[in-house]
Amino acid sequence: MRSTVESKEEKQVENALRPHSFDEFFGQRSLIENLRVFISAAKKRNEALDHVLVYGPSGLGKTTIAHVIANELEQKLISISGPTIEKIGDMASILSSLEPGQVLFIDEIHRLPKVVEEFLYGAMEDYQISILIQHDKDSQNIVIDLPPFTIVGATTKVSSLSWPLRQRFGINFKFDFYKVEEIEQIIKRSTFVLGNKIDQESSHEIAIRSRGTPRIANRLLRRVRDFATNQGKNTITIDITKDALQRIGVDQIGLDETDLMYLTQLISRFNGGPVGLDTLASSFGEDPSTLEEICEPYLIGIGLINRTPRGREITLVGKEYFLKHHSERLSKQI
Repeated sequence: MRSTVESKEEKQVENALRPHSFDEFFGQRSLIENLRVFISAAKKRNEALDHVLVYGPSGLGKTTIAHVIANELEQKLISISGPTIEKIGDMASILSSLEPGQVLFIDEIHRLPKVVEEFLYGAMEDYQISILIQHDKDSQNIVIDLPPFTIVGATTKVSSLSWPLRQRFGINFKFDFYKVEEIEQIIKRSTFVLGNKIDQESSHEIAIRSRGTPRIANRLLRRVRDFATNQGKNTITIDITKDALQRIGVDQIGLDETDLMYLTQLISRFNGGPVGLDTLASSFGEDPSTLEEICEPYLIGIGLINRTPRGREITLVGKEYFLKHHSERLSKQI
C-alpha cells in the first residue's frame, strides 16, 4: 500500500526544493509564459491578479505554482485546504483578514462544502461577503467589503467543481505530465540545492522512472542520495542510481509496488478486466481514491490501462509489458 504520510524532515526538504520564481520553474512552458504576462499586466495596472484555477494529477506543481504566483506578485500567500473549511464562518474569517493583493491558495478546492462554495461567489466577483447575524428572534444581514485579492484554487478533480465556481476563475490552467528532459532539469537543480553532484546518466535514469512528476523525481533523488551518502560519496553515479532504484522497487518506467499490484490483480483475478474500481481496490487492500488520483493517471497516460464505462481494463501494450518484465508475479498469486 502506498504511504501518503511524510515525516516533518521530508516536508522540510520538499519545501527547500520548491521553486520560488518563474526562472526556477522548469516545465509547463505555456502556463509559465502566460502567467508572466498576466502578472506583469496586473502589476502595471496596480490591480489584483484574476483568480487562478490549476488542475491535474498530484505532484505536478499546483501548490508550487501558487507559491511562485505570490512571490512574483510580491505578496504573502495564505494557504488552506478545502476539507478543513466546514462552515461559512470559517471562510468568512479567512477572507475578512486578507490584505490588499494577497493570494489565498485553496488546495483540494473541489472538497469545499456546497454552502461554503456558494458563499465564495460574492467574494470572488464583487469583493464582498454577506453575513447573517442573529440576535434572539431578530436577524440582520451585514455586508463586508473586502480588498482586492487573488484566489488560486487547485484540484485533481476539476469535473467535481460546479460550473458556477469554475466560471469565477478568470485564469484556468491544466497541468500535464513533464517531459523527461524537463524532469532532468528539475533533478539537477534539486541536486545542487541538496549540496550534491550528479552525472548526466544518473539524472536521466531517475527522470525516466519519475512518471513525469516532479514530486516523485525529488523523492527518488533523495532516496538515491541516501545510498550515495551511505557509501561515503557526494556524487551520485549511475551504478549507485540503478542499485538504489532496484532496491526501493521502482521499475524501468517508474512503476512501483502499488502499480504492479494493480496490474497483477487486474490480470490474474479479473482476466484483464473490465472491473470496477472499488472491486479492484478491495482485491489488494488499497484505497480506491489513491488508485484513481495517483496510480491511474500515469497508467492511463502511458497506455497500460483504459478506464471504460464498464470498468478498468488492461490494454494490449499493458499486458505485453507486464508479461515481459513482471510475469513472475503471476505465479505468486493464489
